[in-house]
Amino acid sequence: MEYLTFGAEKEDVGCRIDLFLAENVEDLSRSGVQKLIASGNIRLNGGSVKANYKLREKDVIDVEIPDAVEPEILPEDIPLDILYEDQDVIVVNKPQGMVVHPAPGHLSGTLVNALLYHCGGELSGINGEKRPGIVHRIDKDTSGVLMIAKNNAAHQSLAEQLAVHSITRKYNAIVYNGFTEDEGTVDQPIGRNPQDRKKMAVTQKHSRRAVTHYRVLERMKNFTLIEAQLETGRTHQIRVHMTYIGHPLLGDTVYGPKKQPFPLEGQVLHARVLGFQHPTTGEYMEFEAPLPPYFEKLVDRLRG
Repeated sequence: MEYLTFGAEKEDVGCRIDLFLAENVEDLSRSGVQKLIASGNIRLNGGSVKANYKLREKDVIDVEIPDAVEPEILPEDIPLDILYEDQDVIVVNKPQGMVVHPAPGHLSGTLVNALLYHCGGELSGINGEKRPGIVHRIDKDTSGVLMIAKNNAAHQSLAEQLAVHSITRKYNAIVYNGFTEDEGTVDQPIGRNPQDRKKMAVTQKHSRRAVTHYRVLERMKNFTLIEAQLETGRTHQIRVHMTYIGHPLLGDTVYGPKKQPFPLEGQVLHARVLGFQHPTTGEYMEFEAPLPPYFEKLVDRLRG
């Protein structure tokens, strides 16, 4: 339990107590403050208080912040589409809609829950209890190939390959608008969007170099089927880069139009090819996951 005490000063007079605490307590949101008030963990001048109370000078606020309880990540019998498996690595085709590892709001039904059931204790522990075996991720609504490390040595090898950009990662996507060229490269840094910290953006501030190579596979009226190959692997890289050059992904309401022409479950993006050197043998291995049915049907529809 963490205990904090604040005294209201002249400049704080009239400020709501929930807003005051959200601004003065690190990692505590306004809704978090309101929950603590409701549970009696916040006292004003020794008594109870409401979230909309407006501070007066010399008010004393006592805050008790309970220790965070890490939820146990449990194995779940969820079917896996396994493309390859040995004692070092497992390669799976993740379906659209599945979260890779547990996070707030997604503590079950994730790929990690399924892997814990399938592999038992045979997963690397480098990334901690919430992300056992996870070397890289793809978004919840992105489908396709993922590699998972079954021991720490394999994890380290795969992570090093990612760091030097030697892993082959090819994606298929349907994007808005037509291209005049057949291929190209976007070499623009990506970081947190200064206006919306939940989103990424091409920005020069607090960013890292990001490189995406793309080529046109098929032109379809107002849309284009492309292959995008990652040289780097930043969060939402393909989605951000394609929007930056005027070709947001179909179905992407975060970086593209809010109003979409088709009822989709998210961006039309599929990690089709993944290639890497085996951590033990050094042999180059490449795996391909076919386009999911919804993706193929959409392509057929757009051709018509």
